[in-house]
Amino acid sequence: MTTQPPPPTLRLTIDTHALAANWRALDTLSGSARAGAAVKANCYGLGVDLCVPALVEAGARDFFVAHWSEVAPLLDHVPPSQVGVLHGPINAQEAHYAKALGVRPVINSLHQARLWSEAGGGACHLMVDTGIHRLGLTPSELDDASVAKLDVQVLMSHLSSADEDSPANAAQLAAFRAARAMVSHRETSIANSAGIALGADFQCDLTRPGLALYGGVPSAGLAGHIRQVAYPQAAIIHVRELKAGDAVGYNREFTAPAPMRVGTVSLGYADGFLRSWGARGYFRHKGRPLPLLGKVSMDMVVVDLAEAPEAGVGDWLDVPYYLPDAAQHSGLSQYELLTGLGHRFERSIALDCAEDAANAKDDAAQH
Repeated sequence: MTTQPPPPTLRLTIDTHALAANWRALDTLSGSARAGAAVKANCYGLGVDLCVPALVEAGARDFFVAHWSEVAPLLDHVPPSQVGVLHGPINAQEAHYAKALGVRPVINSLHQARLWSEAGGGACHLMVDTGIHRLGLTPSELDDASVAKLDVQVLMSHLSSADEDSPANAAQLAAFRAARAMVSHRETSIANSAGIALGADFQCDLTRPGLALYGGVPSAGLAGHIRQVAYPQAAIIHVRELKAGDAVGYNREFTAPAPMRVGTVSLGYADGFLRSWGARGYFRHKGRPLPLLGKVSMDMVVVDLAEAPEAGVGDWLDVPYYLPDAAQHSGLSQYELLTGLGHRFERSIALDCAEDAANAKDDAAQH
């Protein structure tokens, strides 16, 4: 007989209806372009097996991952020709792997262009560096003979400052337009989530939203269009009564000013809940805010239960995770808040997130 482990004390509910609605909203905002989907980092931490089917059903047909290790899980849900690998092949093994599977590497250098041709070539994407200086061929490299051999499906670039009103955006767009005249290609793409909000000039043929799919709001132009997708919860594992003068946690950062009822909650660093949350953070129990006390301590935090006198061991607390608000509280970026959600969360699809959505709306209004 197999002994089953007990249920976890962390759970992460994914509202796939909101995820699909976000993709449809971004597809609409993309104008004449179609929206793809960045599903790297395990769908920004939420889970490929939960998220990708919802994106496919919503209408997404172009998917992008970063690492070659991310390809196989994605192929359980989409055809290989719909998968682009952003980091491209850095050696012959990776090039042959892409060729064998039929996925499309994003070519980022002359070295990668030659590797791809030597592996037999075929449809690929090509990244042009227009000013972010990470990956991509420089405009001066585009007339190289190895580039002319490529069968480029999507000619793409990436904006450095799409979430800002920056002159860099127009400069990168101008450089990208010049590059388009130098390379034979079928389609073009430069806009990420925030880039979609920059308008029609940036939308090209294909947009590549990532963060906004999963509930992030990287620019004011997307506010009001994006719904919360991720709803973390953590269980109370211990309750105690503090006396006036009792100190809580590492470095005794919080001292009880009077008798208090507090709860220890199973959540910490490995779950993406870092010390930067500190005393600025709070949980909710049935809609009521419960402040954090002292420091996040490895796998635990302590909360004030004054507003939830009935809460006890085993009760679930909501972690407010409307991402713009959570970023302000924690000092972490919206990207870090999502991708840092650890493996100890039991992930599942929401049956009804109406109450959580109402709480998120309250959080946004209050903060």
